[in-house]
Amino acid sequence: MSPISTSRADARRIWLHAQRLDEPEPFGAGQGAVQTAIEHLGYVQIDTINVIERCHHHILFSRIPNYRRAILHHIQSVEKSVFEYWTHALAYVSISDFRFYLRQMRQHRRKPVRWNQAVTPRDYRRVVRMVRENGPITIRDIEDDVLVEKEFLWASRKPSKGALQLAFWNGVVTISERTGMLKTYELTDRHFGWSAWPEPATERQILDNLIDVALRTQGIVSIDSIRCTRPNLVGQLTRLLEGRVRRKELVPVAVEGAGSLKHWTAAETLEALPEPRDELTHILSPFDPLVRQRDRTQLFFGYKHLFEAYVPKDKRKYGYFALPVLVGDRFEAIVDLKADRAARRLVVQSWHWLGNASKSLRLRIEDELHRFETFQLGAE
Repeated sequence: MSPISTSRADARRIWLHAQRLDEPEPFGAGQGAVQTAIEHLGYVQIDTINVIERCHHHILFSRIPNYRRAILHHIQSVEKSVFEYWTHALAYVSISDFRFYLRQMRQHRRKPVRWNQAVTPRDYRRVVRMVRENGPITIRDIEDDVLVEKEFLWASRKPSKGALQLAFWNGVVTISERTGMLKTYELTDRHFGWSAWPEPATERQILDNLIDVALRTQGIVSIDSIRCTRPNLVGQLTRLLEGRVRRKELVPVAVEGAGSLKHWTAAETLEALPEPRDELTHILSPFDPLVRQRDRTQLFFGYKHLFEAYVPKDKRKYGYFALPVLVGDRFEAIVDLKADRAARRLVVQSWHWLGNASKSLRLRIEDELHRFETFQLGAE
């Protein structure tokens, strides 16, 4: 089947709609909105950088205008309808998708790949026994560790921390609560109240889910955009996509400017092309799904984000944690922000225009900055 030609403008509209960044309140409001957003997006990345609000809260705020941090805490620790695990990074995932990660957890027990710090069997058994006998714990609750030298920069001097994290990757314990970046660990089955664990998804089901999530959140997909959470899947994903084309579930798409990079979509996605809407303004996280896949964002929007948190200060172009500003379907500016929590204000450390500046455009962005400041410094 010959690919259907699609302009970049249409591809952008489709992706923005799939990301729900073209509507003011796409998921509604309140607790249900946060749960629905995580389920729709597939996962929401967690990161430690907090020069402004951490990215998991930021990503949700971009799609839920009245978002409150306490809601995420509630659905993780009280409702227990989300859990934390590794996608392409540590992330919040809907509990309904737990089965897609069980296989990975069990493989990790046989051959650890996520955690490189040496953990002795004795330390591992000790911390798992502590959780089993005493209930949920944080690393601060373990006071009798004999400190060791770090094996690498981000390792811990506490052997118990490495053991807890290994038990987490193995799926034996889960993060039952998060206060800032302090994690509370509990036995996975006890936290979720399981008398029997979910049935693990098969490898085929896992791959089909990767495709389904990408189609839902991107609209138009490529092998690279599907497998960003799993490397070395080109052959398997290509066969599954071609099978969907033969079954008339998908059609091949030639995106303007993509060259030989193949794309696919559902025929109804092209037929139901989103109508142009009132232009919304978003100050996005560098880890937002619309920005995180740098090459894809460059193809669709002509913008490739430069992440400079680990670049020496004198060599940065835009700033330590610069944020792209999306207006409608165009990235118009980059702002480097810092939350001065003591003074209760949001500091604009730098502002760079990507296109043609105008007074009206600046006013629109400033209005969104005021809303963003309220979120940064507002109540939990």
